[in-house]
Amino acid sequence: MTKQVADEAAVDAVLTASRTLVAVATQSLGAVAEDTTIAQYRALVVLASRGPQRMTDLAAALDVTPSTAGRMCDRLLRKGLIRRHRARSDRRAVQVSVTAAGREVVDQATARRRALIAGILGRLPVRQQSAVASALAAFAAAAGEIPDSQWPADPPARMKPEPERSGSTPGRS
Repeated sequence: MTKQVADEAAVDAVLTASRTLVAVATQSLGAVAEDTTIAQYRALVVLASRGPQRMTDLAAALDVTPSTAGRMCDRLLRKGLIRRHRARSDRRAVQVSVTAAGREVVDQATARRRALIAGILGRLPVRQQSAVASALAAFAAAAGEIPDSQWPADPPARMKPEPERSGSTPGRS
């Protein structure tokens, strides 16, 4: 696929809209926002939408270094929102996955976000709503975002996180 040059007017329009979307994302976290950053929430979304990930794969999906992803996961692990476990295909590899509690954070924020977005879209005529939906679906696809309808099933009932081992860096692969 040939990479095209972006139209500056389109970039400006998306940049302006992105400020609104960031505000909606922040508002949608609600009470969880006190304990969960937007970056941590994004990690939860990646794990909920793509399933268990090796630390290097999660870091790549988040566009951060593996050490940054590891620190983020340490915080999410302490909150009980993710768990570390051995990969089924390679028992040497450690993966992280979202817990039921982590998936609940994602689901609640998504429900709040859906309501906030519906309120904004409700100010537009139906024809413009359809145009916005088509444009944003294409934008999300170009960015590699996985639609909610294609996410894996909910994780099994909440599992206790593995205890942290001092002096080691589990999950770093």
